[in-house]
Amino acid sequence: MRGTALIAALLPLLIAAPAAAQRSEPLPKELEGVGITEVPGARIPQGLAFLDEDGKTVHLSDYFASGRPVILTLNYYRCPMLCGLMLNGLLDGLKELKWSPGREFEIVTVSFNPLETPTLARLKKQSYMEELGRPEAVGGWHFLVGQPDAIKALTDAVGFHYRYNEERKEYAHAAGLFVATPDGRVARYLYGVVYEGRTLRLALTEAAEGKIGSSTDQFLLYCFHYDAKEGRYVIAATKIMRLAGGATALILGLWLVTWWRRSARENGEAGVKTT
Repeated sequence: MRGTALIAALLPLLIAAPAAAQRSEPLPKELEGVGITEVPGARIPQGLAFLDEDGKTVHLSDYFASGRPVILTLNYYRCPMLCGLMLNGLLDGLKELKWSPGREFEIVTVSFNPLETPTLARLKKQSYMEELGRPEAVGGWHFLVGQPDAIKALTDAVGFHYRYNEERKEYAHAAGLFVATPDGRVARYLYGVVYEGRTLRLALTEAAEGKIGSSTDQFLLYCFHYDAKEGRYVIAATKIMRLAGGATALILGLWLVTWWRRSARENGEAGVKTT
């Protein structure tokens, strides 16, 4: 209980660790070295081997073979608080989407605790599949476990830093997920434990380079920009003003052309009557 209480007290700091690191603010001793260092465009090492929820050996490349963008989450299944909050937040965001894992995108959840087993991964997957209630997602949300070397190679590649507390037998880590392009490059880092459906949709659309999503999604990408501090997409006022200015100029131009043509026609008709 003492460890859980400490994590509860540190929860806001764990969530805000990336932003705090950017501001160079001092962190509590428990969080030294913990956080996410953004490496935009970082290559996810697809040759790494893990075990899936059925105990089968898989490689990360298996989940990029479909040509769909991939949401990567790094958690551990016995986490007493933060991982559950994060995955629940992702689940809530998925419920707001018409898209589903296994159809428009893939989700890969990897435990960074090398002692965890496929059995734990399977139980975690069953829980989330029941809650999501979408049969097609069963083949699209993957829960993996792995050996220390593979875990370290993956977490280092995406800039995910965590610490193990021997006394409490728990990990200190930040909350965030990684949206990767179909060829395995990190496109976006999304932070916190709340992932709005709109944020997920825009991040996936951007990662897929327009290959999924409607023309409306492309328009929204223009109207919104990604705020690294917030870990989500926010309204881009400058773009909106520029777009509104362009629309105003277009409307004014069309009106002037119409007015000029009407005036020319009326003048022409007046000249004919005079003669």
